[in-house]
Amino acid sequence: MGRRFVMGDLHGAYRALKQCLERSAFDYADDELLFLGDVCDGWPDTKQCIDELLRIKHLTFILGNHDWWMLKWMKTGWVGEMWYDQGGKSTITSYGNEAVPEEHIALIEAAQHFVIREGTLFVHAGIRENVDIKYQNTDTFLWDRSLVIHALEHYDNPERRLTVYDTIYVGHTPIKGNKPMKACEVWLMDTGAGWSGVLSMMDLQNGEIFTSDPVPSLYPGVTGRTKK
Repeated sequence: MGRRFVMGDLHGAYRALKQCLERSAFDYADDELLFLGDVCDGWPDTKQCIDELLRIKHLTFILGNHDWWMLKWMKTGWVGEMWYDQGGKSTITSYGNEAVPEEHIALIEAAQHFVIREGTLFVHAGIRENVDIKYQNTDTFLWDRSLVIHALEHYDNPERRLTVYDTIYVGHTPIKGNKPMKACEVWLMDTGAGWSGVLSMMDLQNGEIFTSDPVPSLYPGVTGRTKK
């Protein structure tokens, strides 16, 4: 296997995804991408985003809260008001009148709630700090921002440790600026691609960061997510 990358929340921004993959010279056959979830809901190209991710041989897909909503729609036709208002409408529209491909459903169904590699944790939202991860639940992994909030409170003390993990990579909580940031052992990878920010990915071997252009500039005249 070649290089290993981690990527933050995508929210239907296919054009930003292509830019990051091209700017990093990502090798679809040899490199690995750990995607932190929320492929959908926001910009108009959810279907294209999933098609592109399926081209990656070594893809590790970690479930996000928006992916969880989308999967429920894919399997049952459910359209919840909160989901629809928070980007679900654009996800539904991206498929037009076509049935959702089975491989799309299979990808989201197989998504992992978290991944641990050599002391490093990858999770969409976060974890509870002083509870063994095997006793934590889906709601925490997909929604809980308490770890991020606590880490940011100690941003000026980079040596502070909050968990048993060497490093943690999370999405879910958008940050200002066009680069991921680290607080304690927590890397915040969501640089606002679902809103007015950029999409970011990082080479885990050398820490090099690759970003897209600001996503609204890639979709002139189109509005992304309108509600948080």
